Amino acid sequence: MRLHRLDLTAFGPFGGTQTVDFDTLSHAGLFLLHGPTGAGKTSVLDAVCYALYGSVPGARQSGQGLTLRSDHAAAGTRTEVRLELTVAGRRLEITRQPPWERPKKRGSGTTLDKAQTWLREHDPRAGTWKDLSRSHQEIGEEITQLLGMSREQFCQVVLLPQGDFARFLRADAEARGRLLGRLFDTHRFAEVEKRLAERRRTTEAHVRDGDAALLADAHRMQQAAGDAMELPSLAPGEPGLAEAVLGAAAVARSTAREELTVARCRLKAAEDAQAGADRALAGIREVARLQRRFAEAQERARALRSRADAQREAQARMERGRKAEAVAPALQLRDAADTEHRTAAAARARARELLRDALGADTRLRTAFDDGGAAGFTGAARRAAEELGGLESARRGERRLTELVAERAELDRQERADDDVRTEAESWLTGWEETRTRLQSAIESAQEAAHRADQLAAQREPARQRLAAARLRDQLADDTETAAAHAAQAQERALAAKEHWLDVRERRLSGIAAELAAQLRDGEACAVCGATEHPAPARKDAGHVDREAEARALAATRDAEERLTEAEQRLGTVREALAAATAEAGDLPTDRLAEAADEVERQYALARRDASALHAAHEELRRAEAEHERRTAAQQQAAVRAAARIGHRERLDREQSGLEAELTQARGTATSVAARATQLERQVALLTDAADTARAAEDTARRLKDADARLADAAFRAGFDTPQDAAAALLDDATHRELQRRLDAWQSEESAVRAVLAEADTVAAARRPAADLAAAERAAEAAARRTRDAASARDAAARRCTELDRLSTRAASAVRQLAPLRTEYERVARLAALTAGTSADNERRMRLESYVLAARLEQVAAAATVRLQRMSSGRYTLVHSDDRTGRGRSGLGLHVVDAWTGRERDTATLSGGETFFASLALALGLADVVTDEAGGVRLDTLFIDEGFGSLDDQTLDEVLDVLDSLRERDRSVGIVSHVADLRRRIHAQLEVIKDRTGSVLRQRGH
Repeated sequence: MRLHRLDLTAFGPFGGTQTVDFDTLSHAGLFLLHGPTGAGKTSVLDAVCYALYGSVPGARQSGQGLTLRSDHAAAGTRTEVRLELTVAGRRLEITRQPPWERPKKRGSGTTLDKAQTWLREHDPRAGTWKDLSRSHQEIGEEITQLLGMSREQFCQVVLLPQGDFARFLRADAEARGRLLGRLFDTHRFAEVEKRLAERRRTTEAHVRDGDAALLADAHRMQQAAGDAMELPSLAPGEPGLAEAVLGAAAVARSTAREELTVARCRLKAAEDAQAGADRALAGIREVARLQRRFAEAQERARALRSRADAQREAQARMERGRKAEAVAPALQLRDAADTEHRTAAAARARARELLRDALGADTRLRTAFDDGGAAGFTGAARRAAEELGGLESARRGERRLTELVAERAELDRQERADDDVRTEAESWLTGWEETRTRLQSAIESAQEAAHRADQLAAQREPARQRLAAARLRDQLADDTETAAAHAAQAQERALAAKEHWLDVRERRLSGIAAELAAQLRDGEACAVCGATEHPAPARKDAGHVDREAEARALAATRDAEERLTEAEQRLGTVREALAAATAEAGDLPTDRLAEAADEVERQYALARRDASALHAAHEELRRAEAEHERRTAAQQQAAVRAAARIGHRERLDREQSGLEAELTQARGTATSVAARATQLERQVALLTDAADTARAAEDTARRLKDADARLADAAFRAGFDTPQDAAAALLDDATHRELQRRLDAWQSEESAVRAVLAEADTVAAARRPAADLAAAERAAEAAARRTRDAASARDAAARRCTELDRLSTRAASAVRQLAPLRTEYERVARLAALTAGTSADNERRMRLESYVLAARLEQVAAAATVRLQRMSSGRYTLVHSDDRTGRGRSGLGLHVVDAWTGRERDTATLSGGETFFASLALALGLADVVTDEAGGVRLDTLFIDEGFGSLDDQTLDEVLDVLDSLRERDRSVGIVSHVADLRRRIHAQLEVIKDRTGSVLRQRGH
């Protein structure tokens, strides 16, 4: 990386624009950046860092870049840093502008402009600059990738800051580790340590969770085993827990199996005792049952003797009922005949009533009604049916007449519809020519508008460009007037400043005698006349001007001339732009050009709007022509249908006249043939029904008379005086079943009691003492309870064995599954402790990151020793030490070997000057190592900030020789210092001059 040029505007203490030509300074290889304290030497380095990374080192970066702006800058001047450099063979230009709180262009107050960044690359073949990006993020990533260093690395390697490496030299291992970690980006090794620690915690947690689950199963086994199991006194994660749990589970399983065997023996003895008690209880229950059976039979015998009279009465009633059953068929036949006769008579009466209402005044059928016999009704029904058959032809004719009326109505409807079609078609076709002419005219108008729109489209862009040029011309005219006014003011100020300087110079020359007289000493020769006596030296008057006043006036004159040059350049640039804009826009006023452009836009919009109707007009004409064809065809078809309807209507009229004459005769007094047919159908049905009911009534009367005779004969033969007595003795089914049930129950009960009283076992049991059933049941219940208790104990022991087997199997499986995880935990724990420096195997307690940094520190110490030996005339050598300091960790120690004493001592024992050149050698060595680490990016420009005031002349010469030797690698080194002796030793200088109006840069020597 080589810096070429740096431009600062309103940055830090620099109120105006300052330029640093690094190419000129780098010719000598070694250049000096000096100036008074607070003048802004470090701000130059800050500007380089800000241009590359968008921020400055350390605490100076605050307020989002707002604090970078110079307090000496004019309100309208924006802060800007532009750096031109070559890196990785590419010449780049980076321009950055931090956020700027500027005055508002309109009104009062300020507004905040965002930060801006530009990146350009120089094309050596074309000799021009090419824009690459304006994105902060893209530019930052591009620069970081090209340099291969972060901002912190760059500040440590390229901008060697005040005192940082002296502190690094004296720092402890932890502080060195933090700095080296930032420079060499060893956080990935710290991440490895962290990952291992996290993995150790994770696997440890998994092992603890597995042990906790194993202990939970152990507690469940203890609950299942009762007091037969003791838990191990180990916590989750402790060694031996799994083996202790499995051993305790084995003991608990063995004890549970022994208890199960004892419980089974106890259950067998209890079951035998219960079987004997059950047999004894069964015998006692049988004796008690027989005794109850004998007592119940005696009680039932007494109840039978008390119901003997009722039994005899029921037997007699059953006998009379059996005799009456012989008369029951005749009674049923007579009741059925009577019911049938009454039903037939009622039906005959209803039929006659309905027939009377239906016949009305019909004299032809009235004779049959008056006769009232079945034969008369039958003959009348036959005559009505014959008349009904004759109406079938008339019914067909009536249906045809209805169809003719419907056809005639349909013809009338079609005629009206065709009349409407012809009327509508004629009305529409009357205006067809006018419609077609109108649509064709609309198409032609739209086509003309489309052509006009194409012509106007070609005029739009020139009108817009001319209007934009006119507006730019007006703006540049205002800018020209403003620039001319500024140039005139700058010229006036430059003339006034020059006149003031000439006046001051004239006054100083007038009073130069007094200034020389002030240097005269008695006995010393005068610089003008050579005399050693000075009798009347000139005296300074009240307005005397000295050298400093003249220098200030001269500086003000030069500043005014520079501002005049800038104003004149600005005026020339604006005038050139104004001439170009005027050439493009012409002399017409802007408002007229704007009106002309608006008129073109308006006419173009109207033409586009009219042209957009072209497609719609074509479609409308096409639809109108199709409608014309459709309506013409409809008119012709309607005329053809009208001619065909005339003959059809005449045929329908002739057929209708014949049918109407025929139907008038057929329907008689009825409203229609269908009504007459319905009337006759009802009369036929009613006459037929009346004939049927009359015949049925005559038949049922005869059957009733025969049934009365047969009933009287059957009652006499059964032994009853009258048929009514036989009917009273007859039993219905429910009464008969009830009496029979009572008789059968009495007989059954009598037989059952007699059988029980005759049983030998029952009689023998009745003679024995009363059985004590309660005592036997208590004995059997006690035996059953002892059996249930034994069975419960056996089941509990079996469940205990099963549960212990299940939990033991699960615990053994968990131990097998946990074994690989426990092995992994032990391996990860050993690695984590080893990388963290806490393992006993890590004798020096060195962390992994410290180990890597120690290797880097060895490289830095070796690279620094090459220069340190030259600076110290071969006395000192830097060596890396990995010894432990106190209770801390080892790996990042740094010692110096003194060749004069042959002893190795801590770097904190070096003196101030020795510390400086040792720090410088360390910084240069670190720069070489970090450069190699960053991918071998060459660092052709370095800066060293302060520390040279602590060196004596000899050491300073040696240090400068070392720095001067860097030119062998085509490097340039900038020394930032205010040591006066360095101005004599280093000829290429960049001076920072401090003033009330802000600092300025002055470059001299090469």
